[in-house]
Amino acid sequence: MTDDDLQFDREHIWHPYTSVTHPISVCPVESTDGVHLTLTDGTVLVDGMASWWCAIHGYNHPALISAAQDQLQTMPHVMFGGITHKPAIELCKRLVEMTPKPLQTVFLADSGSVAVEVSIKMAVQYWRCKGNDNRRRLLTVRNGYHGDTFGAMAVCDPENGMHSLFRGVLLEHIFVGAPACGFHDAWDESYITELKQALDENHQDLVAIILEPIVQGAGGMRFYSPDYLRRVRELCDEYGVLLILDEIATGFGRTGKLFACEHADVVPDIMCVGKALTGGVMTLSATICTEEVSHTICDKGVFMHGPTFMGNPLACRVACASLDLLATGEWSGQVARIENRLQEGLQACTEMSAVANVRVLGAIGVVELKEPVDMHTLQPRLVKEGIWVRPFGKLVYVMPPYIMSDDDLAFLCAGIRNVVAEL
Repeated sequence: MTDDDLQFDREHIWHPYTSVTHPISVCPVESTDGVHLTLTDGTVLVDGMASWWCAIHGYNHPALISAAQDQLQTMPHVMFGGITHKPAIELCKRLVEMTPKPLQTVFLADSGSVAVEVSIKMAVQYWRCKGNDNRRRLLTVRNGYHGDTFGAMAVCDPENGMHSLFRGVLLEHIFVGAPACGFHDAWDESYITELKQALDENHQDLVAIILEPIVQGAGGMRFYSPDYLRRVRELCDEYGVLLILDEIATGFGRTGKLFACEHADVVPDIMCVGKALTGGVMTLSATICTEEVSHTICDKGVFMHGPTFMGNPLACRVACASLDLLATGEWSGQVARIENRLQEGLQACTEMSAVANVRVLGAIGVVELKEPVDMHTLQPRLVKEGIWVRPFGKLVYVMPPYIMSDDDLAFLCAGIRNVVAEL
């Protein structure tokens, strides 16, 4: 990669959540291997982000590469309308087998945001097919994040999230306060009072409640009590409202359970998965629902959605290989080990003056600062430490690949400690 390449990048390429007129410097990556990124100048970084949480098996995993190569030789893509193929069938078999039993019907999509869009359309069409056209809105909590497309943006926090610019354009849903109970807090019924009151007042207008189970991701990396989620499921049943769980960030082992809803032993009516589905090799997601939802919709007609690349054979084949790696069960011990190492490695940050809170759950480690970070200065400083960490807001957090060694975890945590200590 040349200087001219980087100059073109600065002048013509729009990176996520950045300005083209005041660009943040980007790191030119030449190659990946395991948990490492190699830059064009030879610098090697320990990747604490797993490429926005999806590369759970690390980079260039031979099983995933082999699956992609094999599929490329036979059928990289074919439309899914009126056609089926073995990779999609095998993937959906695995998803039905590994998700909680009532979830039986799989809709394949392109990305996490699209999976959320699909889930919302399912919920709306479900009630329309039951003859109830009055239900149009969703209920959710603040500090939530569900994606960047219009339907998904509408159920993200409208004030504290990333999409406040679009207020007045998006559909207006019902928001209550974010769960105030930490993951390990003793349960008190007062934690659910506001949500229960909103349900009581608005349930006849609601198609569903949508939540990120246990972990609120890009809305603040907040961990909340499984009891809260358990009570939400009970209230949905009591008031006759569907429950959508967005497991895009939490699914496939990230929190220490295969799916975060297992912490509360609840099953949603609709579940969204993505990110780690293909181990970070291809873009793919899925929306999985109960037969009650899918049959109610389809007894009255068809479900009105169909992405061009739905069921892409290449992505499905790689996803099968990724889920086969998870099926060995090795991920459980890996995530437990990472949790212990992050607790040990980030503990010292609690004593630092710039730090408000340190929290760890599964393979997620969060250092919450008292003030927002300056990305122009902090990102290069982290790279200088030899680590790739992408802070946002007040958060310096990591979600490393499950295969990361103890030595690399120690190096990652030391780099964070060194940078945070300077703030």
